[in-house]
Amino acid sequence: MDLENSRQQMRKGILEYCILQVISRKECYASDIIEQLKKARLIVVEGTLYPLLTRLKNTGLLQYKWEESAAGPPRKYYSLTPEGEVFLTGLDQTWIELRTAVSHITNPSKVN
Repeated sequence: MDLENSRQQMRKGILEYCILQVISRKECYASDIIEQLKKARLIVVEGTLYPLLTRLKNTGLLQYKWEESAAGPPRKYYSLTPEGEVFLTGLDQTWIELRTAVSHITNPSKVN
């Protein structure tokens, strides 16, 4: 079994959730999202992020608007749609449930 492959698969599994969390705080440019993910050690490259953003937009969870930039071409800023906000609330609950379940398995003496 390849440990690095397993790590990558775990990260991919939560990446969509983390992207939605970052965008839920404020409208974001793709570079802002990448920066936040790198700070959290969920390192992604633009080639990973853009297909996810497109898929989330196409499913109605994200929207974007173009804004002029003083430092170059216009930038695409992403925000959650109302449907995306509801979806994220559901993911928040799922994350709490998963975190609790995993804690029961990995630290049974620390969980009631």
